[in-house]
Amino acid sequence: MKSIASAPGKIILFGEHFVVYGISAILCSIDKRITATSQFVDDKIIKIRSSLGEFEMNVDSLNNLENVQQKFMKPFFYIAQKAIKENSMERGIEIVIESEIPSGVGLGSSSASCVAVTASVNGLFHRLSKDEVVKIAIQAERTIFEQNSGADSSVSTFGGLVSYDLKNGFQDISSKNELSFIISNSAQVHDTQNVVRQVKEFKDKNTELFNKLCNEEIDIVNNAIISLKENNLVKLGSLMLENHNLLKQIGVSTEKIDFLVKEAKKTAHGAKITGAGGGGCIISLVDDSNKKSTLDNLRKTADCFIAKIDYSGLRYT
Repeated sequence: MKSIASAPGKIILFGEHFVVYGISAILCSIDKRITATSQFVDDKIIKIRSSLGEFEMNVDSLNNLENVQQKFMKPFFYIAQKAIKENSMERGIEIVIESEIPSGVGLGSSSASCVAVTASVNGLFHRLSKDEVVKIAIQAERTIFEQNSGADSSVSTFGGLVSYDLKNGFQDISSKNELSFIISNSAQVHDTQNVVRQVKEFKDKNTELFNKLCNEEIDIVNNAIISLKENNLVKLGSLMLENHNLLKQIGVSTEKIDFLVKEAKKTAHGAKITGAGGGGCIISLVDDSNKKSTLDNLRKTADCFIAKIDYSGLRYT
């Protein structure tokens, strides 16, 4: 018996970093997926196979997750061990993770993996609801990053286009807009937690300026929601460029990212960092009139692919 589930990656359209300080962010899931396939094995072990390598641990040794030497594997061992324990299973589980999403570039591959693995592993026993899946996926992510907001796992589980803030949580944005984005990878490795720390240091040293930028971000996000509902791509693209300028001011852009945004501006409606910055990817807003020209230009200097909004979220196969 095999249990298969998949979950989409995500992009942040507006509000990264500022969301930590109470400002709303706008996120959407994209039509690039992580697929997890789980099956029982006779030995009492958990095996994980992915493009990042093959890993194996005895179920009993996972009572202490500190025994997991590969930190980035902790969430998946946690999910499997939890399911085995709760279902009093005396066998092990093999998990195969396949990805359409580059890892470590701000596209939510870790969160999508947690969502897909949670659904797949638990599907060996009984199929969980989306609400149950996202709860476990967030717990799993927090084995690595305790302050994880759960935003990425939530948008991956439920799909679509949402706003999120710390006080009110998630609000659907009522748009079935078939937005198209070109995602360009700077090929610069970043450490999200380190970038978040650097932004906090900037805020602490530049309180008045940071508060001014927060107020500007509030206006950008509010106008972006209106533009999304009105399907005003020109205005939306302009707001993306404004948001990128704010991210530059707080120090999370790089020369390579700024160059990619500059090139994208030549033909796209707008472009900006998506995610933590310090590397990773930019997103460029396009439609049929400028998709090819933007893609051809950006491909001269970066690996690129086209993505649309995914409205389905978690899927069982």
